[in-house]
Amino acid sequence: MAYVIAQPCVDIKDKACLDECPVDCIYEGPRKMYIQPDECVDCGACEPVCPVEAVFYEDDLPEAFSEYRVADREVFDGLGLPGGSRDHAPLAADHAVVDAVPVPSRT
Repeated sequence: MAYVIAQPCVDIKDKACLDECPVDCIYEGPRKMYIQPDECVDCGACEPVCPVEAVFYEDDLPEAFSEYRVADREVFDGLGLPGGSRDHAPLAADHAVVDAVPVPSRT
């Protein structure tokens, strides 16, 4: 099991979670932050600091956000274990689940 970052993070990316993660398993995508599930140690440090309440323990992920469990896993397909976000460039693309979220209009 791991933690998952869900829809409330899309287009927000506060990044408070990055400073709290002791194993550096949270990676930045173009529109959302992602937790590499095989690097996550389930410490929960990221959850209380998220100002938009987007971080959930995988078993506690609300049904409305269930597709984000897959997104946080599949976005790392082909990357494997990058070995920590501090030494890794931002991800080149978001998962299709994130791409499907309408981009907010800027007025």
